[in-house]
Amino acid sequence: MKPTLLLGAALTALFLAAAALSFLWTPGDVQAMNIAGRLQPPGLDTLLGTDHFGRDILSMLMVGARTSIAVALVAVGIGAGLGVPLGLTAAATRGSLLDETISRANDLVFAFPSLVIAILITAIFGPSALNAILAIGIFNIPVFARLSRGAALSLWKRDFILAARVAGKSRTRISAEHILPNILNLLIVQGTIQFSLGILAEAGLSYVGLGAQPPTPSWGRMLADAQTMVAIAPHVALIPGATIVLMVLGLNLLGDGLRDHLDPRLKVLRT
Repeated sequence: MKPTLLLGAALTALFLAAAALSFLWTPGDVQAMNIAGRLQPPGLDTLLGTDHFGRDILSMLMVGARTSIAVALVAVGIGAGLGVPLGLTAAATRGSLLDETISRANDLVFAFPSLVIAILITAIFGPSALNAILAIGIFNIPVFARLSRGAALSLWKRDFILAARVAGKSRTRISAEHILPNILNLLIVQGTIQFSLGILAEAGLSYVGLGAQPPTPSWGRMLADAQTMVAIAPHVALIPGATIVLMVLGLNLLGDGLRDHLDPRLKVLRT
């Protein structure tokens, strides 16, 4: 097993464990303010220091991990849950009006980044974590749809698919029983990559005030709150920024390692 896969899995597991632990315990109360102890540097009393309200940064990061992971995970679920069936349907009906409609709809969504979609949604419904999930999820749909369609098209010409068609199986049944299992490894890898992008997108949306709202901790809003204090207390900005970098790095290493581990061609080369 490649070191990148192990390192990525270890970093990802660390943040998932921290998020899970925050449901049961945190070093401090994330909503308790202590103005007298504001902007304390990392030390024995507060391992990662305190922010401008005197809140424990480690506790804020642990609870903020819940928000980032939940938003990214649900958004990826929405993208895969809707995008994969659309991509398989488009591949099964290649050249038809339905295929063309799905492809052009994907192009239309791709024309609008998740931030623009979030602005449109929040302009109607207001800023919240739910609306951030919708914005990122909508942007993920064409990603999975395109991947599924492209991978499925190459399989529809294979002999075992022709045999299934001769046996009288419908296109829907072939897509579910033969196409989907053979592209599942690609979807898993893409899901990991989109998960990391979802973490970044959630942080970006929270940074501009379109994600989770106070008093819910968020990595992006921690950065936004700290941007005016970099000169006097750099740890307030550097620690959340490094946390985001490590989380995204871990997921990218995990996705890269899974791609190499699950790719049958690389398995043949390794043997």
